[in-house]
Amino acid sequence: MSDRGLPLSVGISGMKLKKAVLFDLDGTLVDTIADIGTAMNAVLDRYGYPTHEMESYKRMVGWGMRKLVGRALPESVATEEAISVAYREMMEQYGRFPVVHSSPYPGIPEFLTALRDRGIPSAVLSNKPDELCKVVIDLVFPGYPFRVVQGERSGVPRKPDPEAAFAICARMGIEPGEFLYMGDSAVDVETAHNAGMLCAGAVWGFRGSGELILAGADVLLNAPREALAFLG
Repeated sequence: MSDRGLPLSVGISGMKLKKAVLFDLDGTLVDTIADIGTAMNAVLDRYGYPTHEMESYKRMVGWGMRKLVGRALPESVATEEAISVAYREMMEQYGRFPVVHSSPYPGIPEFLTALRDRGIPSAVLSNKPDELCKVVIDLVFPGYPFRVVQGERSGVPRKPDPEAAFAICARMGIEPGEFLYMGDSAVDVETAHNAGMLCAGAVWGFRGSGELILAGADVLLNAPREALAFLG
């Protein structure tokens, strides 16, 4: 695997081009870390607990918001009850200010325009709570025709379980093997592979190339538009 955005495990020549894109949200489409971290720090500060630098939150996200809350709390107080209380407060705080600092990564708006112009359908699958996932997408990409936008829902396993990805495929009427999955973390790589999708690692995201290489991403992308080479 190369860290220059050039695939070694997948050759472009002879590879069947993918028909659709499934995106992760946080760290792939949108840089949300300042709003997530600010909301969590407000909760921590309310209880007199140490807060965290924004950079630290990049290592906490990806497994769902409740997991993030558990990691952000001091280990000595992170009981299930304390996590539940802090999680409710975190959701309230973040829900009030979901898109203050958040913005799409460079090249993402242009890439989405290219997908739309080429008639390539796309969807979003996130471990962020479903309602917040939809709010962020609506605010950051108003009017963009994602076919499905889905976050964490009660009764549906979180990524890297492929159940939600399979459900999105069924709704779109496209087989999993026809998807390019774009994500920035090991959770995303595992999700893509569990679902039988080609995984394109977003090097610009929260984790960088190191985690994506170790996780076994099929392709590394330094810029969103590089993914067009695998779509048709």
